[in-house]
Amino acid sequence: MQKIHAIDIETTINSGQVFLWNKIGVQWVGIDGQDLLILNQSPFSVRSSSNGIDNFLRADDNLEKILSNITKDKIVKSAVKQSPGLRLIRQDPFQCYISFICSSNSTIQNIKSMLENLCKKFGTKKEFEGHKLATFPKADTLANATMKDLIDCKLGFRARYVKEAAQAVNSGKIDFEWLKKTDYRTAIESLKEILGIGNKVADCIALFSLDKMEAFPIDTWTQKILLKYYKKFFDNITEKPVTEKKYEKLHEEIVEYFGPYAGYSQQFLFKMERDLNKKNWL
Repeated sequence: MQKIHAIDIETTINSGQVFLWNKIGVQWVGIDGQDLLILNQSPFSVRSSSNGIDNFLRADDNLEKILSNITKDKIVKSAVKQSPGLRLIRQDPFQCYISFICSSNSTIQNIKSMLENLCKKFGTKKEFEGHKLATFPKADTLANATMKDLIDCKLGFRARYVKEAAQAVNSGKIDFEWLKKTDYRTAIESLKEILGIGNKVADCIALFSLDKMEAFPIDTWTQKILLKYYKKFFDNITEKPVTEKKYEKLHEEIVEYFGPYAGYSQQFLFKMERDLNKKNWL
């Protein structure tokens, strides 16, 4: 039977899923939509400014079943052993959506900076347990923001993407509750109708905020991992950039190989490989 380890907050926050977090003393303090959260490892606690945490750390996941399934693969088993306390996060969908639109051609540090700028300019200032932060902007605020104000947040070419993405949510074209309920492929295709969202960004949004555990975001890191460890298993993985059409075929092969919790496998593999290459986190 797979041994279940306690959630490791630092490992989980530092895994490329979220960006608006800082370690202050022994606490991790972060923004999740309109909520401010404080996470403590020992003693373990999750505190919320709204007192309404919607299972941010996915305590409702059947970890025994998930880990038993994904560790049938020896590379994933090794990655789980390296970071046994890593978990997927269920974050605010709008924040996740904008965060990964901003992630295009950027580093974790730059993404964090852009999002912090958006919060400072457009968010609501709150104080929680002595920490003063601004919440993540609401969809209608960003939808009505001027391009100048967005560009002033250092978004660059992403400013237009962010504005149009927010307008899509504000108009009801993107409905996160509906996306959570629909099937994976429908959710991905709906997200990809938005300017600035391709397969990889759609998969990140689906995995980290919409409960689609078969999502398997493929970026340059994931591509390296698949080439390094799994080349013989996947016909559609090459050293060339993965095209949109090839991405879909590759995803089908990945889910067939890794199973229904492919997204959990991806997260453990991603963390393992970036740590191996000593890449920075938050």
